[in-house]
Parts: sequence; C-alpha cells; structure tokens
Amino acid sequence: QVRLVESGGGSVQAGGSLRLSCTASGYRSEVPEAWFRQLPGKEREGVAVTYVGGGGTYYSEDVKDRFIASRGNPKNTIYLQMNNLTPEDTGIYYCAADVRVGRWSDTANWNFWGQGTQVTVSS
Repeated sequence: QVRLVESGGGSVQAGGSLRLSCTASGYRSEVPEAWFRQLPGKEREGVAVTYVGGGGTYYSEDVKDRFIASRGNPKNTIYLQMNNLTPEDTGIYYCAADVRVGRWSDTANWNFWGQGTQVTVSS
C-alpha cells in the first residue's frame, strides 16, 4: 500500500526559509515525486518535480530561483528547501508520487498524494 507522509510546514516571516520533506512508502523501487501547492482561492499547481535515473529536477517559473527540490534517504524521500519566502507563497503544499505519461505539472497525471502541509508566510 502506497503512503506519502509530509512534514516541515509552519509559519515564517517574509524572507525566511522552510524545508519540507515527504517520504513515499510502499514502493520497491524509486519513483518520480513532485511538490505541488494550493494557494488560497486557486487551483493546485506544480512547484517542482524530481525524476529518477538521471531524469533531472524541474521547477515552476514562480519558484525556480528560490526553491530547491532534492531526493534523499530513505528511498523515495524528497525535500523542498524554500528560501526567500513571500506572503504569496502561503498555501498548502502537497507531495505526489508515481507520475503517468504527460506534463508533470498536471495534477491528473499523479497517482498518489500526501495529506498536505500548511505553509504560512507573514509580511
């Protein structure tokens, strides 16, 4: 049974940093994983994706110069280092695992999701 567990959300002042982590259990091998977020009043959007086997890491335009996604241990653990946060980054952050063929930023292409973790940035 696949399960994704996120941690690391919280509150921070503008300009600060937070680090999110997510571990996907239930897989025998490594799988692609991604971070999404849902900002207040908006649809869920892709933030970053990490592929396996040299597939690389990609970011949305809004975060590419401030956020860093990486993989670590145990297997299928991913992190999202968020720097220079602004109030516009406030929202619920989700990790996702096991993407189907298609755009990584399309929520419909991911098979499994974490429960989400709240990130609040105050001005």
